[in-house]
Formats: sequence, C-alpha cells, structure tokens
Amino acid sequence: MKLLSVKLLPLLLAVLFATNSVAGDDMNDDRYLIATLAGGCFWCMQPPFDNLNGVISTEVGYTGGDVENPTYEMISSGKTGHYEAMRVVYDPEIVSYEKLLETFWHNIDPTQADGQFADRGSQYHTAIFYHDEKQKVLAETSKLNLEKSGKFDSPVVTKIIKASIYYPAENYHQNYYRKKSQHYERYKRGSGRAGFIEKNWKENNQID
Repeated sequence: MKLLSVKLLPLLLAVLFATNSVAGDDMNDDRYLIATLAGGCFWCMQPPFDNLNGVISTEVGYTGGDVENPTYEMISSGKTGHYEAMRVVYDPEIVSYEKLLETFWHNIDPTQADGQFADRGSQYHTAIFYHDEKQKVLAETSKLNLEKSGKFDSPVVTKIIKASIYYPAENYHQNYYRKKSQHYERYKRGSGRAGFIEKNWKENNQID
C-alpha cells in the first residue's frame, strides 16, 4: 500500500477538521463537537475559551479562503480570502453552543467592519462558521438577540458562514498567550481589545 504523499496529507487533515466530527489523539469520543469562530487576532481568542468548562481543546488556524495550505505570511496579505480563526472542540453535555457564542460576542467588537481593533484587513474580520443547520440557526438567533439588545449603536456586521476547509496555523501561533505572555498582554492592551471588553462586558467577567 502506497504511503500518502506529503503534499496530500495536510489537505486531508484540513478536510477532516472542517467537519463537525472530531479528529485527534485525545478526541475519539463522538460526543464532542466542533465550533469554528473568527474574532480577529486569533492569539486573543484562545484564552476565554480555554477557560470554559466543557471545552476540550482549542486550536488557531485559517479558514474561508480559496488558497490551499496557506501560511501566516500568505494570509497576512489579505489576498487569500482566509480569516484568522479558531477551532473549538467541546462537550455539548457540559457547555452549550449558545455559551460558546456568548463568549465569542463578549470578546470581539461585532460592529467593526474593517477588521478588529488596531488590526485591519479582511483576514481580521469576524465570522461564525457553522457546521450544521442547528449551529446556523443558533448563530443567527444569537446575532439577532445581540442586535435587539441595544448594546451597540452601530449594526452588528459579524458574518455567519458555512464552514469550509480549516488549516491549522503554524505551531508558534498555538497558545501564544502562554508561550509569550508578556508580549501577548501588551498586544491585547495596545490593540484596544482589552479596553473595549472592559468597557462593554466588565460585568460578565470576560477579561482574560
């Protein structure tokens, strides 16, 4: 039996990760599901989800574009169509998809159309990538409820998009907030994200 070519292996893994079934050494329980979310700089999106009970793992990567096996340098150009995104593997018996969406909203500016905070470009746009019809309906309902809440004066521009191929980002991006904690904290404050969260969601204890 021929070995899978080196070029095809990353693509196969990416296709597997794009589904709402779980792949990975520690993710063999079929109760686990996947949520894919884009909230601007993916360094800042991992901590609040890692702190949620019921989240099995998080991973940052790229999705939504039309270039195979993109690198960080490629997507940084804003020309590949990819979003900086995060894949969340979770146990729905412990944490609901609605809770994941709530956490998502509390860590982004859903009204910013040109990126997120100091980061500008299509790769930093916000989006919810749904994996099935249930997730789509819940995402649409969650967005509508936020719009109706009157929390923000400007329209909520976060897109709801069908999930497509997801590519894991380079290893140095994974858990960056742990690897380079001081730089991460300076970046989160300097970009304006931390201040925005403190102003709008302080009562929800979403500051990480």
